[in-house]
Amino acid sequence: MSGPDYSIEQLAQAEGARLVAGVDEVGRGPLAGPVTAAAVILDPARIPEGLNDSKRLTAKRRAALKDQLMACADVSIAHASVAEIDELNILRASHLAMERAVAGLRQTPDLALIDGNLIPRGLSVPARSVVKGDAISVSIAAASIVAKTCRDRIMWDLAQQYPGYGWETNAGYPSKSHREALQNLGVTPHHRRSFRPVHNILYQENN
Repeated sequence: MSGPDYSIEQLAQAEGARLVAGVDEVGRGPLAGPVTAAAVILDPARIPEGLNDSKRLTAKRRAALKDQLMACADVSIAHASVAEIDELNILRASHLAMERAVAGLRQTPDLALIDGNLIPRGLSVPARSVVKGDAISVSIAAASIVAKTCRDRIMWDLAQQYPGYGWETNAGYPSKSHREALQNLGVTPHHRRSFRPVHNILYQENN
């Protein structure tokens, strides 16, 4: 199967959008940690080789590509906190992170390509949703690589402060060992209280 390419971006540019940003988020499913989004405007003359859906790449390859992207593209990274996730809900929080990522770009894009089927309502620029975008558009693939690499690093750092939950390997996702640690070690300040497995443990503790 061939990887993503630059054809959606070229089509948008042919329609008059000079700067096209790819936007993706990572971290909707975990029980802990922020949701992280990235927005990337690629330079068509300097697109790093091997951009693909971040889930199809090794951690080492993602890290190398992120370094290349930071050097040759306009990249912005943003987050929505655990408190925001619990207050707003995970979908709205992930959209907030995307809105912040787009707003943080050095240049204002003429069009944002959003991974998924929904467009964040607070975006300040025109946008188009692209289902499975990280497998189709290199700009969205680039954003997925940057967001995942960044969020994995955050979870690795948090794992040093809260050992036992396995965040350095599960990135906060509800793996068997993470769920067992929740039962045995309890809920940390970085757990999402609105997510059922965490909510249920707090409910048990309160009764």
